Amino acid sequence: MFRIVGLLMIIVFALSSCATSKKGILYQSIAPEFDTLKFPQEKHLKNVKQLTFGGDNAEAYWSFDNKKIVFQATNKMWGADCDQIYLFDLEKWERKQSAPPLLSTGKGRTTCSFFMPGNQSIVFASTHEVNAVCPHVPERRADGKYIWPIYESFDIYHSDLNGKIIKKLTDEPGYDAEATVSPQGDKIVFTSTRSGDLELYTMNIDGSDVRQITKELGYDGGAFFSPDGKKLIFRSSRPKTEEDIKVYKELLAQNQVMPTEMELYICNVDGSEVRRLTSLGKANWAPYFLPKGDKIIFSSNHAAPRGYQFNLYTINLDGTGLEQVTFDKTFDSFPMFSYDGKKIIFASNRNNGGTRDTNLFIADWID
Repeated sequence: MFRIVGLLMIIVFALSSCATSKKGILYQSIAPEFDTLKFPQEKHLKNVKQLTFGGDNAEAYWSFDNKKIVFQATNKMWGADCDQIYLFDLEKWERKQSAPPLLSTGKGRTTCSFFMPGNQSIVFASTHEVNAVCPHVPERRADGKYIWPIYESFDIYHSDLNGKIIKKLTDEPGYDAEATVSPQGDKIVFTSTRSGDLELYTMNIDGSDVRQITKELGYDGGAFFSPDGKKLIFRSSRPKTEEDIKVYKELLAQNQVMPTEMELYICNVDGSEVRRLTSLGKANWAPYFLPKGDKIIFSSNHAAPRGYQFNLYTINLDGTGLEQVTFDKTFDSFPMFSYDGKKIIFASNRNNGGTRDTNLFIADWID
């Protein structure tokens, strides 16, 4: 991947600069011999292009017309000490150090933005109403086990592309976040602790008709709709043993979860016919339906001896046909396909010069 990288990257960026000045990153094309941002085994990816260059960038999602993306980033050069929501217009994209348009308030911490129908507004979760500063990040546990904070101050907001909040969509005590929108444009799915556990809920685009979807103990989150809007794919911890249940409940009481053991589940949009899709062990998460609706792409570390190496995989809806898609040595996750099925965007630690930077990459998808 990195052989004669100096020369090749100079050529690639020179070509990119010329192409960008004309029609933007969506229209750029890279000759096969210069497709240096992919690993040789990555046969499903072509014309891989890097969109961000530094900081911690993740959860990038396409607009319905496939022309823009919205994403979250922590980048001190942009004045973001914790995650804020930003916009990229891919037809006007150019590499620069200054921050792209900020869509969140710049206060508190945000997460999980997603375009609304019409491409002129988004939903995202934020803590800004409770506190303008970044919320406290829990100290590293003495046993070294990894945890995620579940901030009770997260609520879900509807905002336009100028950063003006149109409506607050949730106003219940506890955590409300992880909202995504159906490709049909009629519903939102999100995760909430309003029942006392981390469960999935759906609501209409305007926040009405809230319905609980999952009811079993465990962290159900990161849900996405199928292309036809009839099914949901999500991650879940679902503890079973007495000890695991005890640990889960103790952490939840502290507004924390331990996401080191998660499998993927699928169900109908009304919560019926819930079934487990993966049984791989370790952490399987960030699932998304392939454009035809017949497979799931997701991130997993199940094959990593030490647990920190995440790559993208696909799997059939019946749990067969597991296939590795990316071959990064550290981290690939948060995949989403464009609505026309031609491109994929994902977050990766590739090409970061040995730093911890996580950047966004766009590629053509090859079946």
